[in-house]
Amino acid sequence: MEIRAFRGWRFAGDGGDLTGLVAPPYDVLSAEQKQRLLAGCQRNIVAVDLPHVPPKEAGPDSVYAAAARQLAQWQADGTLVQDAAPAVYGYDQTYTWAGRTHTRRALLAGVRATPLGADQDVIPHEHTFAGPKADRLKLTQHTRMQLSPIFGFYQDPQGRVASLLAGQTERRPDACGVLEDVKQQLWVIDDLDAVTQLAAALRTTPAFIADGHHRYTTAMNYRDELLAAGRIDDQHEANFVLFALVDGDDPGLLVLPTHRLVSGLSAAFSLDALIAAADAFEFQQVDAAAADLRDADAFLKPFGPTAMGFLAGEKMWIAMLKDPTAMVAAAGDHCEPWRKLDVAILQTLIMDGALAEWKTDETFVDFTPDGEIARQAVADGKAQLALLLQSTPVSAVQEVALAGDVMPHKSTYFYPKLATGMVLKPLQ
Repeated sequence: MEIRAFRGWRFAGDGGDLTGLVAPPYDVLSAEQKQRLLAGCQRNIVAVDLPHVPPKEAGPDSVYAAAARQLAQWQADGTLVQDAAPAVYGYDQTYTWAGRTHTRRALLAGVRATPLGADQDVIPHEHTFAGPKADRLKLTQHTRMQLSPIFGFYQDPQGRVASLLAGQTERRPDACGVLEDVKQQLWVIDDLDAVTQLAAALRTTPAFIADGHHRYTTAMNYRDELLAAGRIDDQHEANFVLFALVDGDDPGLLVLPTHRLVSGLSAAFSLDALIAAADAFEFQQVDAAAADLRDADAFLKPFGPTAMGFLAGEKMWIAMLKDPTAMVAAAGDHCEPWRKLDVAILQTLIMDGALAEWKTDETFVDFTPDGEIARQAVADGKAQLALLLQSTPVSAVQEVALAGDVMPHKSTYFYPKLATGMVLKPLQ
């Protein structure tokens, strides 16, 4: 991939404190959450980044125009200040999950936009939909700013990038803050030699998109519009998309499972009947009350690489695929790495297979990365069935993407989410 430094716009903050100014990504926020963020601080980035709720389709032009006016006002009154020199940025997030504290390190930089594909510099792992892209394109056209980074990972077996970033982040961060109990730290790296070395270290490796496929496609569409109109050349800022790039081997790169919560099944449904219908699996009953589901991934791992938990009522069974040929027969059009994913096995053989006879027009599937939330949903009667999964390894995401396939829906939950507002990238 080709990376480039840029003159970012950043919140002046109070001594570099970004608490109350940054926000989660736009696509995980509801209208109520947006209002809570703005009640805490009217200058929270969500005032610009989420003009239309929900952002599943384009809203009226007026809301995007208002967002652009707000952004321009912040630039004029000093709320946002542009860095004096082109820079890349070191970005750390420190968080706790299942009682353990981790730090994930990213490099924020512009990445040259290329077509998506397994043989390209930017490689996707999921499909995109027209509605969210229309919303993001209107916002980009009005603000001419990339407000939040694409989450990407890369492979660097020699650890060259990590070593270079370590040398640049020994000093006090230039900005920091807390968002949803996650500590955020940012370092401005404007030393030309350091930027050149980082670019060289990443030149021969692609970026795999972990999160942000719609925003990346939007950035490409925006760039293509300007190129077609003859308004820019191939060195213009619009050719470079803001990424947060994380080493695929970073111990802080945590991928959580996405457990399924199923409701609206017919009254005839029972866990025993589902187990009888799922003849491609072998099952082992466990003590549901004694199962520690705070880290369901760790609980399931001893049962095997694709073991999953079925929880209904007060019963819990561990399901293990005993007949791999069932996936070849049911999903032969997918690559082998895809057929080995537990989330693909679950969707193909259980959700679309054994469970189908109990589905109704009211059947609904919700998702959570937290096993205890899944357990409580069953206990409270909010879900008839919880299907617990292990996390999808980063290596599996990479294998499927390189094979030119896409992951099943809700396969990964990269935690924590990147903060929007750490640095904004101009597209003009």
